[in-house]
Amino acid sequence: MAILEVKGLEVYYGVIQAIKGISFEVNQGEIIALIGANGAGKTTTLQTITGLIPSKAGTITYEGKDITKIPGYKLVGMGIAHVPEGRRVFAELSVLQNLKLGAYTRNDKNEMDETLKMVYERFPRLEERKNQMAGTLSGGEQQMLAMGRALMSHPKLIVMDEPSMGLSPLYVNEIFDIIQKINADGVTVLLVEQNAKKALSIANRAYVLETGKIALSGDAKELMNDDSVKKAYLSE
Repeated sequence: MAILEVKGLEVYYGVIQAIKGISFEVNQGEIIALIGANGAGKTTTLQTITGLIPSKAGTITYEGKDITKIPGYKLVGMGIAHVPEGRRVFAELSVLQNLKLGAYTRNDKNEMDETLKMVYERFPRLEERKNQMAGTLSGGEQQMLAMGRALMSHPKLIVMDEPSMGLSPLYVNEIFDIIQKINADGVTVLLVEQNAKKALSIANRAYVLETGKIALSGDAKELMNDDSVKKAYLSE
């Protein structure tokens, strides 16, 4: 059952077409990876899905509803969370304040406290540092905070943009373990990731974007063994 369907999506920046009529779907409970070189249109695709950039043509359907024209802040209440590229935590606010901002669409305080407890269980370091300013955290901890903040809205679908960017190998492994655990808890994951090898190792299926078009798609493990994918994205 598809939780998200993208059909014939076209996105322009001025006169330049960034996304050229792509179609793909994300099924309930999957981890889907979007991989591709810099400038292939991965981030643009995510930002269009989450209502941050308008599309010129095509439709985006979430749980059977057309969300193509719905603004991003309303999508959060519908169950879509976005972990943006570069983490974007509020540096001058504490870890706890950042997390609470993730729950701005929710009114039930008890439910929010329960979710906070769950986030702290998933990210013990955030609890240890809950009163610390977010700007003083390491890159890996800020990434955990961005993920924890997204989980505070209790999403059904979480969209992650380059979660491992700029992190040490140790943190990269930890972040990917957490993504798998989030998915095991029943959250569907759409992942854009420069580290194609890591992304394909945890994904069910993947789409390869090249200059705004989908060049390849299929089972993630099969793509991992595809010679053209290996050559373009998996060479060390």
